[in-house]
Amino acid sequence: MGRWRPPAPESSPYITPTGFAVLQAELKDIWLRRRDVVKALSAAAAEGDRSENAEYIYRKKELGGLDRRIRYLQKRLPVLNVVRESPNCDAIYFGAIVEVCDKAGETHTYRIVGPDETDARTGAISIDSPLAKALLAKRVSDAITFSSGEKTATITVVSIQYEQPQ
Repeated sequence: MGRWRPPAPESSPYITPTGFAVLQAELKDIWLRRRDVVKALSAAAAEGDRSENAEYIYRKKELGGLDRRIRYLQKRLPVLNVVRESPNCDAIYFGAIVEVCDKAGETHTYRIVGPDETDARTGAISIDSPLAKALLAKRVSDAITFSSGEKTATITVVSIQYEQPQ
């Protein structure tokens, strides 16, 4: 019996120009990496008994992972909408760099980006996240209460800025 999983919810098709370029470069790099893996796989297959050949088994799994990522990127890239212009307003929308302050007085900076370019280390959060959904259309000094799972938090918007297109 297989493991059935419900389909993942649809993610927003928005992406920044930088994020789109990164995904395109990743696809190109994966194709080059795949070529090397196929060569190593054929060399491992030529060694004889494949059932006990660790190199062969490893390369097959690696090739499967690369092919899975290639399929995903080839399906995802055509449906993405690259957002090139930032809005001319003082509210929070896609691409905004937002500084917020919590009840403890700590400030955090977030950048609202597409789901394909999120990065917790840099503070890039998905537009589909509960925090980003709560921040959308808010302005400086607005207080926002949002919940993520069982946790509820209140934050205040300190500043909003947008990167200038190049």
